[in-house]
Amino acid sequence: MKLKQIALFSTAIISIAASPALAGMSANATTELNFRSGPGSQYEIQGVIPADAEVDVVGCLDNGEWCEVNFDGQEGWAYSAYLTTPVENEPVVLYQAPKTVEIETVTYDEGNKAAGGAAGATIGAAAGALLIGGPAALAAGAIIGAATGASSAVDETTVTYVRENPVEPVYLSGEVAVGAGIPDSVQVYEVPEQQYSYVNVNGQTVVVDSDSRRIVRVIR
Repeated sequence: MKLKQIALFSTAIISIAASPALAGMSANATTELNFRSGPGSQYEIQGVIPADAEVDVVGCLDNGEWCEVNFDGQEGWAYSAYLTTPVENEPVVLYQAPKTVEIETVTYDEGNKAAGGAAGATIGAAAGALLIGGPAALAAGAIIGAATGASSAVDETTVTYVRENPVEPVYLSGEVAVGAGIPDSVQVYEVPEQQYSYVNVNGQTVVVDSDSRRIVRVIR
């Protein structure tokens, strides 16, 4: 059973004076976002929430990292650093929602659903976190916009090479999404004669800009 209570999330990074938003809010994805069966990157991907698509937020875990959402008539989980809700016409990232935003806190009963996907139990031994470049920057579209533009420039020669040359996965916390950064401690593999590298993160192969080490395309 899920137990719910009202929790107030606060942040020192975003300070917006506004009337409290209602619980059970809607939010928008800042980029294509995995829609999972549970709150973690080890859980099965049920689908992909398109960039700018709207979801209904049921609530978020106590640490604010993962939120239970309804999308296209289905219930699942999404990484909150890539979800924004408007406050006085400005996008506010749920992971850093100011105290003026009331979000229900939900708990997850591990016994009701089994973890799936490539990461499995190994996710607990993550090498590090996926860097997201600051949720405020994501909300403003600075990183996502640049990465999305780069994504459209990734040619099929690169994609074909990446698919034909698989590498062993590395397991990181966070979520695989365009705009996320790969830690310097993680080895990436160069694509010959291209400005891109690639790596398998949590069972998903991603194309990375070699200079910025940011994900520019998720190979699905």
